[in-house]
Amino acid sequence: MLYSIISIKLSYIAIDIGATNIRVATGDHNGLIEKVTEPTETREGPMGVSRQIIRLIESIKEDDPTNIGIGSIGPINLEQGIITNTPNYSFQNIPIKEPLIEEYKVPVTMVNDCAAAVTGEQYFGDGNGLRNLVYVTISTGIGGGAIVDDVLLLGKEGNAVEIGHFTIAPESEIMCGCGCRGHWEAFCSGSNIPNYARHLLSGVDWSGGVLHMLAGREKDGLDAKVIFEAARKGDRYAKMIVDEIGYKNAIGFANIVNAYDPELITVGGSIALNNPDQILNPILANIEKHSINTVPEIKITPLGQDAVIIGALALAVNY
Repeated sequence: MLYSIISIKLSYIAIDIGATNIRVATGDHNGLIEKVTEPTETREGPMGVSRQIIRLIESIKEDDPTNIGIGSIGPINLEQGIITNTPNYSFQNIPIKEPLIEEYKVPVTMVNDCAAAVTGEQYFGDGNGLRNLVYVTISTGIGGGAIVDDVLLLGKEGNAVEIGHFTIAPESEIMCGCGCRGHWEAFCSGSNIPNYARHLLSGVDWSGGVLHMLAGREKDGLDAKVIFEAARKGDRYAKMIVDEIGYKNAIGFANIVNAYDPELITVGGSIALNNPDQILNPILANIEKHSINTVPEIKITPLGQDAVIIGALALAVNY
């Protein structure tokens, strides 16, 4: 008797919807194969985003996809498969899942970007084999994804683990972009570090140093890149700012340890990836002062800038 063996080729699509760019990739169980990136199309309103994603998929796919995974900026609504009222676009209620399901007739899994990243960490990264881990991004904002007892935490609408909005200094006059006082993100995110730096330099004569020079001698010239670079060059005011950021980060990470009790915390995002020692060292030096649980290993993610899209691939592969 002759037997016919039919080989089924599986094709996965991974999508990273960011504040500035949309990234689409093909991949398989071994990782990403081909990627394409474009600035997010905002001129055509809510439907323009899904049309752009479909166009990018068509530009790189070789076969019809088997499954699609998405890591997206939030807030999102999991049930409806939409991005709701993100501050990053000028429009709201952006449909993502339904247009892709209609186009490709395959399952589409959509989660918050950091929920995707922690999934990628467990499947492709240093969290492989672990049941309790957290991924933290320190970038334009601060976000997190958590897996507890091998369960990805999502929340009722998909917006669990909004760690950037942990309140770490409720009496502070520093306001978060969300309108609340004293949130972690208000002190330590890329978009808010300049404001915090100006607050710390208020009433201080910081002229004459490296920070003053790199900032163009104006407080308006302060940004995260300038501050961390000046600190590396030994500027005492920049080092003071970085130390204060680091101490606030340590409080935020202690809250993560107390809330989720992970075996591993991996850290990504442009601020952390570009300044690994300046971010990690103050956290490691101060976290035990604020944590009641055993402090786990804390390290920079090996997935680098691809953490979210690799996580989206893991969602597609494991559907």
